[in-house]
Amino acid sequence: MGVKPDTILIGDCIEQLRSLPDASVDLVFADPPYNLQLGGELLRPDNSKVDAVDDEWDQFESFAAYDRFTREWLSECRRVLKPDGAIWVIGSYHNVFRLGSALQDLGYWVLNDIIWRKANPMPNFKGTRFTNAHETLIWAARSREQKRYTFNYDALKAFNEDTQMRSDWHLALCTGEERLKDEDGQKAHPTQKPESLLYRVLLASTKAGDIVLDPFFGTGTTGAAAKRLGRHFIGIERDETYAALAKKRIDEVVPATPEDLKITGSKKAEPRVAFGSLVEAGLLRPGDRLYCPKGQREARVRADGSLIAGELTGSIHKMGALMENAPACNGWTYWRFKSDRGLQPIDVLRAQVRAGMQ
Repeated sequence: MGVKPDTILIGDCIEQLRSLPDASVDLVFADPPYNLQLGGELLRPDNSKVDAVDDEWDQFESFAAYDRFTREWLSECRRVLKPDGAIWVIGSYHNVFRLGSALQDLGYWVLNDIIWRKANPMPNFKGTRFTNAHETLIWAARSREQKRYTFNYDALKAFNEDTQMRSDWHLALCTGEERLKDEDGQKAHPTQKPESLLYRVLLASTKAGDIVLDPFFGTGTTGAAAKRLGRHFIGIERDETYAALAKKRIDEVVPATPEDLKITGSKKAEPRVAFGSLVEAGLLRPGDRLYCPKGQREARVRADGSLIAGELTGSIHKMGALMENAPACNGWTYWRFKSDRGLQPIDVLRAQVRAGMQ
């Protein structure tokens, strides 16, 4: 029996993972214990104590014990992922290399590592090391053999002002009003992640309606971001106090409307349009001239949708490559037609045909 989406399961993460059915979630986001191996209190120059992560859940007796735990929960996550699913894990230098090794040993296929560069990192108070100003996220497919996984490339490019999204993300730590507090006004969870981080992860690698599993749910950042973006979540959290805070937080999130959740789609997913369709539709006619981007070279349109220039003939792609002496060319963006607004790419005409098809 499956677990109802938008649910927080309370208990040990591995036991709860075992209760989930095979191939039941689209994405896993995991923020596991970092096993920080702190050697004592950390003090500021004024001798005030730094509120470091010294909770029992982050402590393991050895690297071997941590590795066993890691492989158990990663194995269960791989089992519950759908065949086209993927996983994100986040860690620091204390544990991320061990996470990466376990992922590869268990059959996951690493797609990217992302550097979260913190805009406001905690200083190195002792002055004995570099300021630790980043954490690493690993994004991996369920397996090397899978043919598909979700990556909303065009949506991310639009999100990033029409610039390809890079693998270094400059985001602030969770502070201010976003940081959940307990009854004494102290931060409720020592490692609460900023919602901006989860927003970007989910925007990049999920679709509306997908189910996201977080086996270390904490105070519910994954659930809050999922609800805001029209995704579903399953959270696992062993601490009832954290789970209660997460539920209250998520209940207060107002999701966007379905219309507002639509994202920029990939052109690869749009209906295929042959160049000849433009001729059939009368948007171009046999004998019309097309031009290279600078207008210095030209070719004529033929009735069958091919181009001719001198003794050279071929498709829009082949002729573009020949004109530029290049191994390949995207003819849709290379060739231009004359309009009252000057030279425009023939991709504009393809968009008109697609609009009619839809």
